[in-house]
Amino acid sequence: MSFPKWATGFGAQVIVGMILGLILGLVARGLGTEDNWLSSILTWTGDTYVQLLRLMIPPLIFTAVVTSVANLRKVTNAARLAVSTLVWFAITAFFSVLIGIVVGLVMQPGVGTSVSADTAAEPSKQGSWLGFINSVVPVNFLGLQTSTNSDGEVGLTFNVLQILVLSIAIGIAAVKAGKDAEPFLAFSESLLKVVQVVLWWVIRLAPLGSMALIGKAVATYGWEAMGSLGKFVLAIYVGCGLVMFVLYPLVLMINRVPVLGFFKRVWPVTSLGFVTRSSMGVMPVNQRVVEQSMGVPREYASFAMPLGATSKMDGCASVYPAVAAIFVAQFYGIDLNFTHYFLIIIVAVLGSAATAGTTGATVMLTLTLSTLGLPLAGVGLLLATEPIIDMGRTATNVTGQALVAAVVSKRADILDDEVWEAAEHGNSAVAKV
Repeated sequence: MSFPKWATGFGAQVIVGMILGLILGLVARGLGTEDNWLSSILTWTGDTYVQLLRLMIPPLIFTAVVTSVANLRKVTNAARLAVSTLVWFAITAFFSVLIGIVVGLVMQPGVGTSVSADTAAEPSKQGSWLGFINSVVPVNFLGLQTSTNSDGEVGLTFNVLQILVLSIAIGIAAVKAGKDAEPFLAFSESLLKVVQVVLWWVIRLAPLGSMALIGKAVATYGWEAMGSLGKFVLAIYVGCGLVMFVLYPLVLMINRVPVLGFFKRVWPVTSLGFVTRSSMGVMPVNQRVVEQSMGVPREYASFAMPLGATSKMDGCASVYPAVAAIFVAQFYGIDLNFTHYFLIIIVAVLGSAATAGTTGATVMLTLTLSTLGLPLAGVGLLLATEPIIDMGRTATNVTGQALVAAVVSKRADILDDEVWEAAEHGNSAVAKV
C-alpha cells in the first residue's frame, strides 16, 4: 500500500509528532509527579533538539552571509532588496500592532480579572532605545559570550545580530581584497556546504523534536497555567490568529503569492516555532524552507532570515505588547488616550530594532510600558502565562519572517518559480524528508 506524498512529507511527519507528543504529555501529566520518568525523557529530548538547532546557527550565518555578500554582486539591486525587506518588516508590524490594539479594546482582558496584585513585580531586564546601538557592536569574534549560572555551570551564548554585522563586514572586506581573498571565499563556500549537510541531519529529527517539545509543554503546564488570566491568553491567540490568517493572506494576495501554497510550505516552520518557542532555533529551518520550497535566492535569504529572526516579530513585538499594555492599564485603572495608542504603534514598528540582541517579549513589553508611563510592575502579573502564549507568539514570528522573504523576492522578480512548482508536487528537499 502506497501513501500519497502529502501524507509522508515533512509537514505530515511533524503533525504526527505533535499528536504523539500531545498523547505522551497527557500520559506524563497523569503520572502525578512533575519530574516523573516520562516527563524527564521528554524534557531531555526536546532540550537536546533545540540545542542542536542553535548549535548550527553561528557557523550557518557566518559562512552563508560571507558567501552571499560575495555572490550579491550577481544579484541586481541588492541594496534595494535590503531596503524593501525593512519596509515590509515595518508594514506588517504596523498592521499587526493595530490588530493587537483592536483586540485589546474589544476583549478588555484586564477588566474583571481575578489575578492577584501580589504577583506584580519589576522585570529583571528592560528594553532600551539605545539597546540597538549597543547590540550591533560585537563583544568578541562572532559575538560569542559566556555566562555562569547559580550552580557554577558555564554556558556559551551568541548574539545573532552581532554575528550578522561581523559577517557582512568580513564579506565586504573579502570582496575588496580581490584575488587574494578568493581562497578564503572558496573555503567559506565549502564550509557552508558541510554545515548545510549537518543541519539537514538535525532537521530530519524535527518530528521527534516536535513530539518531545509539545509533550513537555502539556506535561508541565496544561490548562491550569492560564488560571485567572485565561481571557488575556485568549486575546493573545485571537490577535496572533488574525495576523496569521487575515493579515498575512491579504499581504500574499496583494503581492500575487499563492496563499495556500505559502502556508503549505511554511507549515514545518510554523509548527516548529510553536513547539520550540525560539525564533533563533527555528531560523536554520526557516532559511532552508524559503530557499528550497519557496524559491527565495540563497544570496538574499542568507541576509533576510537572520535579520528577521532578530527583528521581525509580529507576535512578540506587535500583538503581545499592545494587548499586554492595555491589560496593565485596565488592571491599574489607567485610561489610555490616542497618544498612548500612537506610542504603542511607534514602539512596535521601531522597538524590535531597539531591543535587537536582547530581543524577547518581556523586554519588548518593558519598553512599551516605560514609553507609555505605565507601571513596570505590571510585567509580573503576566509571567504565569508566558510559556502558553509564547507558543502562539513564536509561531506568528517565524511565519512572518518567511512571508517577508517570499514577498520581497516576488516583488523583485527573483523568486524561482521552478523551485516553487517542484515543492508543489512534493519534489523539494524539505518535502521529501
